[in-house]
Amino acid sequence: MSGYVVEIKPSARRSSRTAGEWVHESGPHRRFASKALACEWARKASADGPVWVQDVPAHDPNPADGYLVGGRRTAGSPATAGSQSSLDGV
Repeated sequence: MSGYVVEIKPSARRSSRTAGEWVHESGPHRRFASKALACEWARKASADGPVWVQDVPAHDPNPADGYLVGGRRTAGSPATAGSQSSLDGV
């Protein structure tokens, strides 16, 4: 079977009403003719909150080709993203 299968993750359902309605009506997977079409649907589904398509890692046994995920991406420079500070403020 050809195409690009997306698994709609809970984070996308919480972020996007469109994604949540799809899962409610059709289940947690959606097949597209290409990744580009999946990304276009994600862009349109982002009207309520940000969602995007990311490829399933090669080591993941999931049969889907990609995940539709949602939430907020880290803002700021790559140097500060993920940095940590101590709890005592030092």
